[in-house]
Amino acid sequence: MSEQLQGVTHSESTQGKTPKRAALSSWIGSALEYYDFAVYGTAAALVLNHLFFPADTSPGIAILAAMGTVGVAYVVRPLGALIMGPLGDRYGRKFVLMLCLFLIGASTFAVGCLPTFDQVGYLAPALLVLCRVIQGLSASGEQSSAISVSLEHADERHRAFTASWTLHGTQFGTLLATGVFIPFTLFLSEDALMSWGWRVPFWLSAAVVLVAFLIRRGLEEPPAFRENKEAVAGAASPLAMTLRYHKAAVARVAIAAMINSVNIVFTVWALSFATNIVGLDRSTVLLVPVVANLVALIAIPLSGMLADRIGRRPVFIMGAIGGGLAMNGYLGAIYSGNWTMIFFMGVLMSGLLYSMGNAVWPAFYAEMFPTSVRVTGLALGTQIGFAVSGGFVPVIASALAGDQGDQWMKVSIFVGVVCVISALVAMTAKETKALTLDEIDALHTARGEAADLAAANKASEAQLAAK
Repeated sequence: MSEQLQGVTHSESTQGKTPKRAALSSWIGSALEYYDFAVYGTAAALVLNHLFFPADTSPGIAILAAMGTVGVAYVVRPLGALIMGPLGDRYGRKFVLMLCLFLIGASTFAVGCLPTFDQVGYLAPALLVLCRVIQGLSASGEQSSAISVSLEHADERHRAFTASWTLHGTQFGTLLATGVFIPFTLFLSEDALMSWGWRVPFWLSAAVVLVAFLIRRGLEEPPAFRENKEAVAGAASPLAMTLRYHKAAVARVAIAAMINSVNIVFTVWALSFATNIVGLDRSTVLLVPVVANLVALIAIPLSGMLADRIGRRPVFIMGAIGGGLAMNGYLGAIYSGNWTMIFFMGVLMSGLLYSMGNAVWPAFYAEMFPTSVRVTGLALGTQIGFAVSGGFVPVIASALAGDQGDQWMKVSIFVGVVCVISALVAMTAKETKALTLDEIDALHTARGEAADLAAANKASEAQLAAK
């Protein structure tokens, strides 16, 4: 196993290469991915519940159904990880990045072309779910491959900072999606918005796909991956090796990744809660994530730099606990209709505190796996966590808050508990700030060999006992 999994010296792999291009490629792909998810989440909260379900459906049930379609893409993401992760470790990060780019772009554009319930009946939500399934399958491979490319091309001293730009792209995509919706809600009539206005943000994804393609076509695979690929040519599949040697790391990442609950409630459920239940002005509510994401664009790279100085764990834990606790203040501000507190708590929670954990997890999670299975392990762990948080949290939040929204505190308690659990699990992870990627590979190889030795000893003892 040692010969199979040992990678090349990472310092050699970055000489003469283009970490900036890798970071930019990852940034724009993540921007597209989360532009798609944020556009859909915003549309689901504002218009899709009216367009893709029967007119006589009660507002609460329609919102619940719309939140369910948001969750579909998250629920299928673990399946996408099973497909895309091994492809990224076996055939290359770039191969998966290009494949996922076109799948995400095509399915997002297609949502903008779908007929409504009034036109085709229940075929409309069925087609909507199909598009969401394709988006979810492709998104799972996009992010893990993008993070791996950034990390493996990065200078050893700045891995967390470089990898954080992948999540910087997600914030920009979210900001862009929300910003695109604002002029349509401000300047279009209700009829125009419901007729064609909601479609335009989905169509605009085509422009992002074109730019991303032009950047990614010149991207090189990290030399460390290429040489590692030769070393593991005769080894078992990346999926088999991940499940055999790295199950604990996958589970740790999956639980830690559930801090995503903060983002899901903030960008999806709270928007619906504020506009459909509390009755706040739609355009003004949309400004809250815009301002928070503007702050996050600054906070994320700074948090990445901090993680390179003091470690991944402390920054992640501060972000997880802080973001979870701040949720109570944010939802309380919405329910009271206090705009000053809504903006203050929204920026504090999402723009600053949550951004700390969001910036650090790409390096933190990716360094829990060796080069040979990094995309597979990272994809499985994150997508299981995202599936649980993104797939079920909007529905759970809607059910906990009640039709009148007066039980909103249950939602904040739920999110807070999830974040504390994520932080506790993160405490069990090894700090990798001071290790090179070669040392990380050697560490995981040694653990795998130790596991093999323990299994062999146990088998020998069983045979002796049988005799």
